[in-house]
Amino acid sequence: MRPLPSLLVALVLVAGLGDSAAQEPCLVLEDFARAAIGDFPPDWHAREAEARAVYAVQAEAGRRFLRAVARDQGIQAGRATERWNLRTHPVLAWSWRPQHFPDGADERDPARNDSALAVYMLVEHSRIRGPKAVKYIWSERVPAGSRLTSNNGLTQVRVLRTGRAPAPGWVEERVDVLGDFKGYFEEADTPTPSGIAVLTDSDDTDSVAAGDYANFRACPR
Repeated sequence: MRPLPSLLVALVLVAGLGDSAAQEPCLVLEDFARAAIGDFPPDWHAREAEARAVYAVQAEAGRRFLRAVARDQGIQAGRATERWNLRTHPVLAWSWRPQHFPDGADERDPARNDSALAVYMLVEHSRIRGPKAVKYIWSERVPAGSRLTSNNGLTQVRVLRTGRAPAPGWVEERVDVLGDFKGYFEEADTPTPSGIAVLTDSDDTDSVAAGDYANFRACPR
């Protein structure tokens, strides 16, 4: 068999890729590549200075991630996402793994509302009342798929996972955050995200919570 000319080979390879070659890639929201190991990540913000003792960038097997260890604390940390367009990138993707669930926590009970892992997509709403948010949690005991609400309805919560992490621990998530936001808040318009945030907290249970977050991306469907 005569070999194909190199140009023809290139054309065949491109044709074989089909729609996947034209698919818009994911937008990196945060991979912690710019952060020094052991430091609070640059471009992230928190309401309290103590957050720098809770959240620190670590590295393991070539992966950089944000480690959270909260000791009787409930401090959220987040960063702005100016380039994120939900019309083209409606999917939020990330990896996470729980390290230690807060003792006796149950996110359905306001008196025990602590989580080892929580991820938010934030949308500006009110300077006084704060942003609207879709919050995704990994709970020790609340069933996956449960819908909860907090912050007088401004935070709509979806339980993504329940119980201990499977080996080796890291779990990749992909959620249609645009669909969730529109459905939960009953809004027809596409919002503009103001940022992402994480919360590992244990202040309600007076215990310890710990977990890891990595590789935040905005993706097409």
